[in-house]
Amino acid sequence: MELSTRYNPQETEKRWYDHWMNKKYFESTPDEREPYSIVIPPPNVTGFLHMGHMLNNTIQDILIRRARLQGKNACWVPGTDHASIATEAKVVNMLRERGIKKGDLSRDEFLKYAWEWKDKYGGIILDQLQRLGASCDWSRTAFTMDEDYSEGVLKVFVDLYKKKKIYRGLRMTNWDPAAQTVLSNEEVIHSDEPGHLYHIRYEIEGEETHFVIATQRPETIMADAAVAVHPNDERYKHLIGKNAIIPLIDRPIPIIADSYVDLEFGTGALKVTPAHDQNDYDIGLRHKLEVIDILTPDGKLNEKAQILIGEDRFEARKKIKQLLKESGHLVELENYTTSIGRSERTGSVVEPRLTEQWFIKMDEFAATALKAVESDEVSFFPPHFFNMFNSWLRPENIRDWCISRQLWWGHRIPAWYYEEHVFVAETAEKALANARKELGNPDLKMEDLRQDEDVLDTWASSWLWPIQVFNGFQDTKELEYYYPTSVLVTAWDIIFFWVARMVISGYEYSEELLGKEFIEKNGRQPFNDVYFTGMVRDNKRRKMSKSLGNSPDALTLIDKYGADGIRFGMMSTTSAGNDIIFDAPIDQETGKVLNESKLCEQGRNFCNKMWNALRLLKGWELGDDAPDAISELAANWMEQKVEEAIEQMEGHFENYRLNDALKVLYKLIWDNYCSWFLEMIKPDYGAPISRHTYERAISIMERMMVLLHPFMPFVTEEIWHHLRERKDGDDCVISEYPKLQSYDQELINNVDAAKDIVSNIRDIRNTKGIKMKEELKLFAQDTDKAKKLLSINGLKEMVVKMANLESLELTSDEIANSVNFLSGTEKFYLEINQEIDTEAECARLKKELEYYEGFVKSCEKKLSNERFVNNAPEQVVANERKKLADGQSKIVTLKEAMAQYGCQ
Repeated sequence: MELSTRYNPQETEKRWYDHWMNKKYFESTPDEREPYSIVIPPPNVTGFLHMGHMLNNTIQDILIRRARLQGKNACWVPGTDHASIATEAKVVNMLRERGIKKGDLSRDEFLKYAWEWKDKYGGIILDQLQRLGASCDWSRTAFTMDEDYSEGVLKVFVDLYKKKKIYRGLRMTNWDPAAQTVLSNEEVIHSDEPGHLYHIRYEIEGEETHFVIATQRPETIMADAAVAVHPNDERYKHLIGKNAIIPLIDRPIPIIADSYVDLEFGTGALKVTPAHDQNDYDIGLRHKLEVIDILTPDGKLNEKAQILIGEDRFEARKKIKQLLKESGHLVELENYTTSIGRSERTGSVVEPRLTEQWFIKMDEFAATALKAVESDEVSFFPPHFFNMFNSWLRPENIRDWCISRQLWWGHRIPAWYYEEHVFVAETAEKALANARKELGNPDLKMEDLRQDEDVLDTWASSWLWPIQVFNGFQDTKELEYYYPTSVLVTAWDIIFFWVARMVISGYEYSEELLGKEFIEKNGRQPFNDVYFTGMVRDNKRRKMSKSLGNSPDALTLIDKYGADGIRFGMMSTTSAGNDIIFDAPIDQETGKVLNESKLCEQGRNFCNKMWNALRLLKGWELGDDAPDAISELAANWMEQKVEEAIEQMEGHFENYRLNDALKVLYKLIWDNYCSWFLEMIKPDYGAPISRHTYERAISIMERMMVLLHPFMPFVTEEIWHHLRERKDGDDCVISEYPKLQSYDQELINNVDAAKDIVSNIRDIRNTKGIKMKEELKLFAQDTDKAKKLLSINGLKEMVVKMANLESLELTSDEIANSVNFLSGTEKFYLEINQEIDTEAECARLKKELEYYEGFVKSCEKKLSNERFVNNAPEQVVANERKKLADGQSKIVTLKEAMAQYGCQ
């Protein structure tokens, strides 16, 4: 079959993905093999594929495909998160477009619409991941509101409540007026924003005097319960115990003394608004102040404000500014930069609000999670992310986790109320039974109980993900096999939201579910390793996002460059924990991001390079002659280079340096195989190639395709099937990953030395304008090392062939009309039929000498460092000493060459 001139990913990728799916290669069930399991960080059901997803899931796919090739039982569990806030907002928008208000619907009616939306849109991102090549076990696709999953979530709530680790309490919380729900501290994003400090005049009741209070929020003065001053502030001591009058509404409030007040901030007098500030609330508790909440749940002023009722809080701020000016109470308006907290989901400015919520006690849990990572039971890659983990979970920073949300979409809190009594149970029937028993009232009916209206924080379901995707709370059979999972791949920005909480739930429930004997053997941890990815950023180091318009469309990129091109582009520039600068250019006229990428283009070119290598191989005529010495040496060398690459890759995979592993493969395939090896074995024009050499070339490429398959699955599968005739089921995706074997480093070094000689000759041809077809004579300085090198069977012939030489001989004399060069420590003379430009040669040699003098100085500095010599591995120190000796030898040779040309 004739191969097309270019590799066509559009024709290839869907065909192979469908083939893999039909063969059920991605499906996993427990058996006698070693398991290798990964659970996907579940994207929101509202999500569409973006660059961050592409990076994260490419990494997971690389790891799971490699494990599959290694013969492990590879299980990659996909799924989605119900994303309470984001999804409810989407459903509300859908209803608005249909002319329906959420407030006009019952809870059950709203949830019907929510499930309708989820069923229509919720699986889009998973379908898109298939375009990327994600080899998930799609038969296991989980959803955090699946019936079985939800059952586990409710079991955990009830269990923790019984253990007194969940409680309900009145607390100052973060309120999102847009979503109209409480948020945890971690869901609030703080950043500095410009604002104003309003200096407002407060009159003293019954006196012809006043004082000035500085506030950032004049719209809340109607909720003031006191004015506080520091007890040691001489300016205000005489006012303590008197009353101040709130401007505009003329309500008197006490002037109190509290050491919380900062004497240096503003005027030293603080308006205390317990309903709208955490610190003010704490002051209010100490002084038993009234709590006056003047805001509605959606951020408008209510009747308690007395003025501007129904106005949005920020509109009210503008109007109060004007009212204060007109009444003479606005003394000064000062520009001021302050930290503003915004909802991570809606972007709305968060309000402190006093609400009754459900909380998980975090002190003991946090200590458990810290110990797990400190003891390396859970290993972080890169390790420095422990510092961030530690800062979140230290006792002085940890706060109880608010897990209730004022929404309808989500896991409804399993708590039922009867008068002042609370009954927590997994089902309404169990709650009723508990109520009858505890209250001693067998006549209680279901309608007598009222279920809590709130739902759980989304993270309070996804923290069970590594357990419950295997239905661990119902049946532990699969959990016993796949737990702990092998590695978690996630972005660092959810290290506390999700990673820490999964560690907590794993340590809390694994022994209860799996037993002490299992835990002693395997551990409690939900995953052994955590690989943190960086953020994908643009050239200005901004996080890519739709709102900024700086993110290319992921599917358009796949259409343009192929999934393998995208995967290569992403992985060639990433390293664990470091942000990725993705080179998507901007249209200068429109300012919009273009769906282009040099990195992805490089990936596409790599596919074509391999495709052309395949076409070259398949285009050769086969002969039955014995292979020549050059081809035998070349094949031996290439096979050793593959083994060397496998060893290097093993080290990189062990430390999750996947980009380094890909670079090793790229160099192996592009440079060594395509650019050198194929040229070494290429038969003369019109002549056949030895069948033996051809088979070795095919076998080498076959091994390289298996090594590359985890990174670029489609092109490798396509090439794999063109290399040989294949039986049904003989597919690259399930072939055997090459195992590391010993290799001949000396052989590699010798052929690499021959390559260097050829490269030097080609450079001289280029600089001197000597055409490749012109045969030249090359002489090697007669040394023991040169004699040994050129005596290797096939090596001398290889250099002659690839450099197009007339001859290659040893010499003890200087060669007239020649250009000399160093290859390693050996000196060569290339005789050319041109007059030598002595000045240019001297300049070249001088530049090379300066380089090696600097190189030697660097080696000497390193070897003079006792700490390096005493602590570095013996082989590393030996290598450094060899580099120094080689450098010193090159300096001697260069100086001799300069003397030959009479260089100054």
